[in-house]
Amino acid sequence: MELIMYKSRVDNPLTVHLGHEELVIRRRYETLSIANDFLIAIWFLLGSIFFLYPSMETPAAWLFVVGSFQFLIRPTIRLCGHIHLKRLPGNQWEE
Repeated sequence: MELIMYKSRVDNPLTVHLGHEELVIRRRYETLSIANDFLIAIWFLLGSIFFLYPSMETPAAWLFVVGSFQFLIRPTIRLCGHIHLKRLPGNQWEE
């Protein structure tokens, strides 16, 4: 295995065209982590509210399970942001 060091762009923004507007998402992994945090907060808030009603205890428990699972996703997103495998073009390094 050969170690090749090269300089790459730190930020590779994602651009989505919406009519006459553009949505530009920079630092994708950090943005994904923030969106995941919002979802965790929503699941736990809804689960807490559902627990106020005895008939909603089962859905509340499932919301807590989903939120807890997303806590496992959180470090995975961060790790993927730090370790990114990129495919290099084949003809670039062939002699």
